[in-house]
Amino acid sequence: MTGQDPRLRERILDEALALAAVDSWESVRLHAVAAKLGVPLDSVRLEFAEKEDLVDAFFDRADASMLAQSEAPLMATLEPRQRLQALMMAWFEPLTPHRRVVREMIGGKLEPGHLHVQIPGLLRVSRTVQWLREAAGLDATFLRRAAEETILTGIYLATFARWMRDDSEGSTATADFLERCLRPAEQAALSLGAWGRAMAGAAEVWPPATGAADERQHAERKQDGART
Repeated sequence: MTGQDPRLRERILDEALALAAVDSWESVRLHAVAAKLGVPLDSVRLEFAEKEDLVDAFFDRADASMLAQSEAPLMATLEPRQRLQALMMAWFEPLTPHRRVVREMIGGKLEPGHLHVQIPGLLRVSRTVQWLREAAGLDATFLRRAAEETILTGIYLATFARWMRDDSEGSTATADFLERCLRPAEQAALSLGAWGRAMAGAAEVWPPATGAADERQHAERKQDGART
């Protein structure tokens, strides 16, 4: 159920993040958020049943950023590994200005006795990985799909952990780490035949309009093929 202000949900999340940036996520209280926004506390309750729902809403933003990236024209020209790289880095974009707060959010979820948030957290990871596969156009089925999901879940979690302690400009250390993870995953997927149709789809639209960046990517594709 939503309040009268169609943007109230986003404003509540933004204010909670702003308060956390000043102190900590642990210190954020919903009554303080309501007071800052000048709305009744019940209006906050109608948007978020509990504080933990704000964390889910923040990660929803990351999912939305990833799916928006999937609509970029160049994405259709990329091979699956390159698509996954671009999509996962897009997932981190809305989180990056709040990296410390994200660490605190995750730390709260991992506290002993918080099974009521840990179990939904596992489902959250699964949901993001499913959207990642959809956005990348991966279409493996049955055992190949299960293997693909397992590998991508491991890469996603490992990259998330690397991102949380990344202080490099533009999260370049995370991007490099992700690329190192995806290259062997690509070889494993190809050996299983998991990315065959997704690779074929990229080949059908290649090459795109030429440009310096496109030429570099085309050269990279050729080098990757020579190494396989």
